[in-house]
Amino acid sequence: MPLSAPDIKISTGIDTPRVDAQGFRSAMRIVATAVTVIATGEAGLRHGMTASAVCSLSDRPPMILACVNSNSTVLPHIRANGCFSANFLTETQSALAERFAGLTKVYGPDRFEAEIWGQLVTGAPVLHDALSVFDCRLECEYDSPTHTILIGRVEGMMHDPLARSLVYAGGHFSFPHHLAT
Repeated sequence: MPLSAPDIKISTGIDTPRVDAQGFRSAMRIVATAVTVIATGEAGLRHGMTASAVCSLSDRPPMILACVNSNSTVLPHIRANGCFSANFLTETQSALAERFAGLTKVYGPDRFEAEIWGQLVTGAPVLHDALSVFDCRLECEYDSPTHTILIGRVEGMMHDPLARSLVYAGGHFSFPHHLAT
């Protein structure tokens, strides 16, 4: 019997885990994931972060799912603006991914200085030379003990069918050469 929405519960506490946290991180670290910059705000007040837990949720209506650490400095801005973009990066954008991950000690609006950013529908910043861009209105969110799951309704999008995806696996950014065209 399928569960209905009231039957589905997201844990609000952190119980004693059955799986070792370090073992879990080791197993997940080898799984390749797409690299995305989540962004919100307007020129001069932009905020963004690198994320790897972003995926499609549905195509009718078009929606994406993004998981953001609940302590992220970007999360309150996404909530206040009611929109965000998910900018999937190309194989040539690992330096951008590092900057938005905080590895270069560049923060806030300064992270947006080196690339060409624009807008589509919601006003969220979109990266012009990304692999794929999804401009989203914040539809709803769900809290877990450590992360917030954002559901975005796609209002606009663009993509480059000739570009190749940047992925994160084994602790570094790379290009999956077996996907070469």
